[in-house]
Amino acid sequence: MTTPEVRPARPQFSSGPCPKPPGWSVDKLDTRVLGRSHRGALGKARLQDAIERTHALLELPADYKLGIVPASDTGAMEMAIWSLLGTRPVTMLAWESFGAGWVTDVAKQLKLDAEIRTADYGEICMLGGIDPAQDVVFTWNGTTSGVRVPNGDWISADRTGLAICDATSAAFAQDIDWTKVDVGTFSWQKALGGEAAHGMLVLSPRAVERLENDPAQRPLPKIFRLTKGGKLIDGIFKGETINTPSMLCVEDWLFAIAWAEKIGAQGFDRPRRRQCRGPRPLGAISGLDRAPRRRSLHSF
Repeated sequence: MTTPEVRPARPQFSSGPCPKPPGWSVDKLDTRVLGRSHRGALGKARLQDAIERTHALLELPADYKLGIVPASDTGAMEMAIWSLLGTRPVTMLAWESFGAGWVTDVAKQLKLDAEIRTADYGEICMLGGIDPAQDVVFTWNGTTSGVRVPNGDWISADRTGLAICDATSAAFAQDIDWTKVDVGTFSWQKALGGEAAHGMLVLSPRAVERLENDPAQRPLPKIFRLTKGGKLIDGIFKGETINTPSMLCVEDWLFAIAWAEKIGAQGFDRPRRRQCRGPRPLGAISGLDRAPRRRSLHSF
């Protein structure tokens, strides 16, 4: 094999694959908690800090909950799908591989009678005419196609169904109207260049109400359980994780959050505006580069 003559300017790519924040170095991570229990005072404090600062950076509504869950964005979406779907009709929207994966879960594994709307790569399926009494599952931005929803206007503000959104390639990189999202999921290794294996789950008050009063009637493994005795396990959203997290990954995430806090809203707004104008890379924010055919719907 011939060694490439040209190498990336920043080889420190995470599992996204997206670059590490500028100035990242492993020796800049706080290591006080390593080798100690994540359930101890320091470990819980660092986990809660990660949750609270992420909540603030995303500008989530004050009454929305955010928790760290196992198995990256995939784990967070599986928790939502298996815990919530089945009590009312659902519309599935898919225009790339991850959305298609959620369709497989719903149609072939859970065997729900879903309305399924799909589109080819580079296109987006019809967003209009979704019954607001039904649940809807979609990706805000298609990770493998780069095609995104234009906004959240197509989601009814008066819906009684839940809007469940895989936002892993949109969180931090795109403007998300969180008031139109009842369940949102993302992982650390996308827009901010964190490490793999940890997901984050956003729940609106309506999603919590569903979990407590009208949950899916099926057995759930421990890793999917969000309630106990008919009540939300609130500790999940305060740093009391379901299983053991990597505290090294937590510290890496806190480094990324600190960088994002430093550049502030303007630092995020510039690349967000740039990606909406046309086929230009998001650069330092995401590291993705997609060449769109329909500029209004492509994110990169």
